[in-house]
Amino acid sequence: MEFSPVTAVAKANVYFDGGVVSHAIIFPDGERKTLGIIREGSYHFGTEAAENMKITDGACNVMFDGTTEYKTFSAGEEFDVAANSGFTIAVTKGLCQYVCSYLK
Repeated sequence: MEFSPVTAVAKANVYFDGGVVSHAIIFPDGERKTLGIIREGSYHFGTEAAENMKITDGACNVMFDGTTEYKTFSAGEEFDVAANSGFTIAVTKGLCQYVCSYLK
């Protein structure tokens, strides 16, 4: 997956002591995405804006706030997260890589 033309933000977004790391890219029209990796572990994120998460490598288990079961997503799959909600994402083996798009 490649994106062009974009501006890449060199400073990383680092969460959970480096368990999740991402970099932002910004398109000429102002659209923003983050490209990141998730290490083995379980992490909870809250959202302000709606998001689409595309898994580009590896796999993860996701439990959306208000639910009690995890769903598994692998490379090539994606999921949406509603605005003003949250989710727990867990990686049990290796790394999971993703592209997060902020939905309007």
